Amino acid sequence: MNTEIYFEKDGDLSFLQNRDIAIIGYGNQGKAQALNLRDSGCKVIIGNQDDDYKLRAKKDGFETFSIAESVSQAEIIFLLIPDEIMKGVFEKQILPNLGENKVLVFASGYNIGFKIIDPPEQTDVLLIAPRMIGAGVRENYLLGKGFYSFISIEQDASGKAKHILLALCKALGTLKKGAVFLSFKQEAVLDLFNEQAFGPAFGRVLLSSIYTLIDAGYSEEAVLIEMILSGEMEYVYQKFSKIGMVKQLDLHSHTSQYGAITRGIKFTSLPLKKKFSEILENIESGGFTEEWEKDINKLKLKFLKFFATRTRINKIEKNVRKNLQKKEYDIFDQPMPSKEDVRKAEIIKKELDDFEEYMNEF
Repeated sequence: MNTEIYFEKDGDLSFLQNRDIAIIGYGNQGKAQALNLRDSGCKVIIGNQDDDYKLRAKKDGFETFSIAESVSQAEIIFLLIPDEIMKGVFEKQILPNLGENKVLVFASGYNIGFKIIDPPEQTDVLLIAPRMIGAGVRENYLLGKGFYSFISIEQDASGKAKHILLALCKALGTLKKGAVFLSFKQEAVLDLFNEQAFGPAFGRVLLSSIYTLIDAGYSEEAVLIEMILSGEMEYVYQKFSKIGMVKQLDLHSHTSQYGAITRGIKFTSLPLKKKFSEILENIESGGFTEEWEKDINKLKLKFLKFFATRTRINKIEKNVRKNLQKKEYDIFDQPMPSKEDVRKAEIIKKELDDFEEYMNEF
């Protein structure tokens, strides 16, 4: 499979001349992308509800409007609001105000890739999904380094969608590093797989390591410093990115290299690939999307986050942070579900009981 990758030379900012751009949502990504576009010479307005984010946009020197007004005024519309509220906002405030020759730019492939939103046929539908948090999008633009993005075109009503897409990528600063072309659904699947397979597996390995050492008699402070708080693993992971997983071995002692390679072989028989394949199939088939789109699972999340604050690791971390004179966080800051929540959750009580028991193992 040949992968299309685009760089600075591929973008032409002239395709953005006389095209007003609206950023819908002035959160971390919204702010960063709005500032980058403005600094690249684009005319940018902000569409947001009346809240602190809208005030922040005004302080940053942007004209601000309601979401509906900004969609009416601009030709290019960046939708930088959370996936879980996108459908409602799109149907009530965006779709009724979409005229001819509009361009919709998504930062996530989720709603288009899984057919949750169906834009009008006369609209260009583009994807620019930075592989970087908002602060990094802005910082790397200012430093001239750029950042990776996944990009796509779902609809090309104008016949100029690719030119507009690459021009926007250049204005945002992502072409300095590289923009990789794939489908909306592929972007969404990659993102969800990282969150549902690699992330939880890594977390489980980390917790098992911590508890093995603590249960063997090593102090909680020493274990957490070794495994998390020193920042050593963060440094190693950065080197994975910069020079590769194998080459970074050269940065460690020969003792470390020998131990890592010879003992690493012992873990090759773990059935991780089977589990990962099951999770991938569930995502690709739309099974996860169908599950998450049910309102009851938004309520389930509230309970799961509450259970998570009661885990053993949370209590250990609180104690260790206190002893090391680090900034403390209230481990019980997640509000307890209300009586009404409990009543509504009665239909998933068995499932929640199982989750609570599972969380106790953490």
